[in-house]
Amino acid sequence: MSEIISIHSFRGGTGKSNVTSNLATLIARSGKRVGVVDTDIQSPGIHILFGLEEEQIRYTLNDYLWGRCAIEEAVYDLTPMLKQKQTFFGKQGSLYLIPSSIKMSDISRILREGYDARLLNDGLHNLVRRLKLDYLLIDTHPGINEETLLSIILSDVFILILRPDKQDYQGTAVAVDVARKLEVPKMMLIVNKALPSLNFKELRQRVQNTYEVPVAGILPVSEEMFDLGSSGIFSLQYPDHPWTQEVNTIVKQITGSSSKLFV
Repeated sequence: MSEIISIHSFRGGTGKSNVTSNLATLIARSGKRVGVVDTDIQSPGIHILFGLEEEQIRYTLNDYLWGRCAIEEAVYDLTPMLKQKQTFFGKQGSLYLIPSSIKMSDISRILREGYDARLLNDGLHNLVRRLKLDYLLIDTHPGINEETLLSIILSDVFILILRPDKQDYQGTAVAVDVARKLEVPKMMLIVNKALPSLNFKELRQRVQNTYEVPVAGILPVSEEMFDLGSSGIFSLQYPDHPWTQEVNTIVKQITGSSSKLFV
């Protein structure tokens, strides 16, 4: 049974795409078939984290939405990157990405004309079926808009990422309320960029009490993350880092797995 997971934040700068790319990578490395769709059409960029260069991209999600290609033609197979520093046991996972266009003309057209949300809905469901995905992760655009509402409606799991910041707290309350009204089946929070000096146990309890939503994990601010500078998947470069281990913990909650994930 496949699951669609939307990963969202009310404000930009929460590290949403970084968390999404690492979740997808670790889920795939546990032996699952995983797809990632960058629906942050207004400010795309998750393809950079996956090492997909602009000149390698022929078709994007934009092209599908404008009728220039089939949804499968905008898919890029990233499975080879999963083999880095790893011996697989049992079933080998797969990882696929549908990027959005980074071209300014394409971004401007989306902002000017919008797109048919029903076409995106059909495309995502076709993608799950044709690639036989176990999980489809949707990297959304921050804030509340038509695309966000569609993502929530489509989702089996809705993950909200926030920083321990007052503005994020207020915005997250809005997103949680919207998700509840749309009756999303499962919702969880991830606190990102938490200072190591904070009491994580108290922070977790405070956030859970505030929103009445489980906190799947608290990810610390990492100097190594800044050093990497979005030039790769952190969990591949730093498999034993506390940040990676916490993402592993989140993955187990998403997949319901109690077994060790391979990093």
